[in-house]
Amino acid sequence: MTDTPLQLALTLGDWLNLFGHYLLLSLMSIGGAISTTSEMHRFLVEEHHWLTQAQFNDAIAIAQAAPGPNVLFVALMGWKVGLNTGSYLAAFAGVGVTMLGILIPSTTLTYLAARWGHENRELLGVRAFKQGMAPVVVGLMVSVGIILGSAHRDWQQDWKLWSLSVLAGLLIWRTRIHLLWLLAAGALLGGLQLV
Repeated sequence: MTDTPLQLALTLGDWLNLFGHYLLLSLMSIGGAISTTSEMHRFLVEEHHWLTQAQFNDAIAIAQAAPGPNVLFVALMGWKVGLNTGSYLAAFAGVGVTMLGILIPSTTLTYLAARWGHENRELLGVRAFKQGMAPVVVGLMVSVGIILGSAHRDWQQDWKLWSLSVLAGLLIWRTRIHLLWLLAAGALLGGLQLV
């Protein structure tokens, strides 16, 4: 994607705002940082214009394609925000601000909650919480798919793609077909330009 680089001038207050926002996102990131992508998009692209739509999509695509943890897209977003100021030093600062912001609260909370949950795993409330979180995570992931899928697509023109996505979701949910088979089928259909 061709994209005009932004020329940003971020103040200390902007960096603290970015850090604080990622601290809050960390506490919302049930199911992983990817589940807060729609809020990151609103904050970085729509509200502050620190990233372009193409930079935002590229950060997610590159991190998801790369081996390693999928939270790397947060580092790439921070890198791009800093790089848009025209400085490699700011790019490294962007990585540090976003990664520390997204990791510190959720890691601490997860550690403490997992310890407490393990010690109290037989309590009805603990079991109910675990079962109740599944629909929340699914809903957050659906919102991420819609944000990423609708960025440069026309819903009416791409009805085959959306139908295939719904079919794949239903097959994953109701059958034991391995996900890699569905990914291979989607790649084949895309390669043949059927979707």
